[in-house]
Amino acid sequence: MKKALIVIGVLLAVALVVILVLFFVYQDGIGPVSSSGELVKVEVDKGSTYYSIADTLYDNHLIKSKFAYQIYLRLHKTKPLNAGTYYLSENMGVEKIVETLGNGGSSINPDQISITFKEGLNMRAIAKVIAENTNNTEKDVFSLLEDKEYLDTLISKYWFIDRSILSKDIYYPLEGYLYPNTYFFKNKNVKVEEIFETMLKEMEKQLEPVKDEFALSNYTAHEIFTLASIVELEAKEESDRKVVVGIFENRIHSRMSLGSDVTTYYGAQVDMSERDLYKSEIEANNGYNTRASSMVGKLPVGPICNPSITSIKAVLEPTNNNYLYFVSDKNGSMHYTKTYDEHLRVIEELKEEGLWYTYE
Repeated sequence: MKKALIVIGVLLAVALVVILVLFFVYQDGIGPVSSSGELVKVEVDKGSTYYSIADTLYDNHLIKSKFAYQIYLRLHKTKPLNAGTYYLSENMGVEKIVETLGNGGSSINPDQISITFKEGLNMRAIAKVIAENTNNTEKDVFSLLEDKEYLDTLISKYWFIDRSILSKDIYYPLEGYLYPNTYFFKNKNVKVEEIFETMLKEMEKQLEPVKDEFALSNYTAHEIFTLASIVELEAKEESDRKVVVGIFENRIHSRMSLGSDVTTYYGAQVDMSERDLYKSEIEANNGYNTRASSMVGKLPVGPICNPSITSIKAVLEPTNNNYLYFVSDKNGSMHYTKTYDEHLRVIEELKEEGLWYTYE
């Protein structure tokens, strides 16, 4: 009897493992194929069914797995499928695709627009993207950011936004809080409020798995976004970002300034690719310039761009190290040093090898 119970227990354990594996495989199979928001035109002929168009969806890289797609259809009630032209994308996932197909005529929208906000864009760039893709102007974007009543509603609605965004020294209150991604809107008449709301909801979704880590962090949410925004522009790879966060923490604890060029450029409201900074701009005292003597041991007053979840996670899980300096070369490779002399020596070596940045 005891042996039989052991066998049953083993079989149940194996069955549980198999079920869990199948569940995770299924979840992955119904997820987005990629982050691309490029619209793909799909023709659905009269008499087609959700099952009969599986090959079309798969061949157009709109679904990862025909099997997972078909399982989803069996598990969920669907609306009738109407013939017509549909515009779908790789970043929608099975649930959104089925929902779009089920909406029939209302989803067949040649006026639909997609807007891509790349990781690391600052608010000036975001305003420009919105103006280029919708019937709004850059002024419309900046005017909304000056609406305190509107900002108060966001503070009360989203757990990760507090009154820090209302500081008089902050250039753009929602800088750092708008999640970079590709988004779809009905047409070019979309309001700036809807665009911001969509991006904030996506940020909330991205933060949900690390919400507990926010609560346990020594930083406030605003400080996490601030540090993440700097790291977003200073390092490309996730592993490098974690190291850079550790270096910034070392500098803060050592009562040094962060000395980050990207903050100085942001403080001067100049893009790094635009030109070199003037001496007065490098030495300027503002809430962002971490090269200023007044910024010893401090973070900027707020974020300097809108960071990815990778950079946010890097702040939450930094790599401890003994470095105080870092520099990246033209290829994006990072070089870490413990002393200023070593730092200068690395820069000279990079210049000799033609790997140092130069401006036209």
